[in-house]
Amino acid sequence: MRLWRTPLPPCKDLVALFTDNRPEPSSWRARSGWVGWLILSVALVGTLLATLVPSPYIVEQPGPVYDTLGDVEIDGDLVPLIQIPVETTYPTKGALDMLTVNVQGNPESPLSWFEVGAAFFDPSRAIVPVEAVFPPGVTIEDSTEAGRIQMESSQQEAIAAALSNLEYEFDATLTVAETSSGGPSDGVLQAGDIIRSVNDETFGDVAGLRDEIADNGTTTAAIVIFEREGEEQTAEITPTMSEGDDPIAIIGVVVGSAYNFPVDVKIQLENVGGPSAGMMFALGIIDRLTPGAINGGEVVAGTGTITATGDVGPIGGIQQKMYGASNAGVDFFFAPIENCDEVTGNIPDDLTVYAIDDLNDALVALASIRAGLSGAGLPSCESS
Repeated sequence: MRLWRTPLPPCKDLVALFTDNRPEPSSWRARSGWVGWLILSVALVGTLLATLVPSPYIVEQPGPVYDTLGDVEIDGDLVPLIQIPVETTYPTKGALDMLTVNVQGNPESPLSWFEVGAAFFDPSRAIVPVEAVFPPGVTIEDSTEAGRIQMESSQQEAIAAALSNLEYEFDATLTVAETSSGGPSDGVLQAGDIIRSVNDETFGDVAGLRDEIADNGTTTAAIVIFEREGEEQTAEITPTMSEGDDPIAIIGVVVGSAYNFPVDVKIQLENVGGPSAGMMFALGIIDRLTPGAINGGEVVAGTGTITATGDVGPIGGIQQKMYGASNAGVDFFFAPIENCDEVTGNIPDDLTVYAIDDLNDALVALASIRAGLSGAGLPSCESS
């Protein structure tokens, strides 16, 4: 019997298979050490640059939460955030919280790339181009002053909305603060003019005036009746379109509202700017001027601008404010319906959010919460 076996490959192939072709140990260690030091050096340089090189971004994060039914510290003393010294007021329960956003970084103190990178993985923080918050040519002082003016204006609008809801009667005056150079009203209107009507329509707030001018369009002149130094005058002004993503017809004026309220309402809050607390101010005023707790003793938070007629408008930093409410242990959150695109998909797990279009929506939601229904059946951003 013959036995078969596979022939072996030539000897040179066997040598190739069984010979160690690696460099000598000393050479291999030297090369590995050099590569290691190179990687470490690059990492150190990268870390140094990320720490020291300024970035063109700022970071928005949840700020302090203020209960509009509670007290705040002013000049070292605790005082009611909303105070109505003369009118009859009633005890409140729970909380109606307003939210704020803290901004890290500014053009004079920019954030490093390391600081920006740290915010990237935190859903409660937002990375925003610095010019979105501090436009070119606008100083930090200018921005702070603009925020203060917006806060004062929002307080006046909130008082007007609350008192109107409670059927108080009062007069409103719309006064020109300034005109835009080269705009439709330049040389026609001037600071101090009181606007009485546009196209025979009178207004209770700036929003009503703005809407009438937008409805007028740019093809015909708007008939503006105004008062200057006690004399009534008439002017024809043809609006132009504003700039931006959602242009509307404008006449190129900045107008402020002044109200002659029958009730003395004081809102006291320091170092907070912007208009976004308007709705919660209005709800706090209504709660103080009506018997019973409109929130049923629950803790409710919310945000949104408000007009004298009660319309609730969109705000910035809605995601940071939702996380601020969640961190404060809030269960119910009122968000402007126009912010729903930013709300949907970004709600913290323990927060119930309702979409609010006007002051009446907020009061209906509070009535549902007060009745123990937890806002069941009310509009949410998913259903709006």
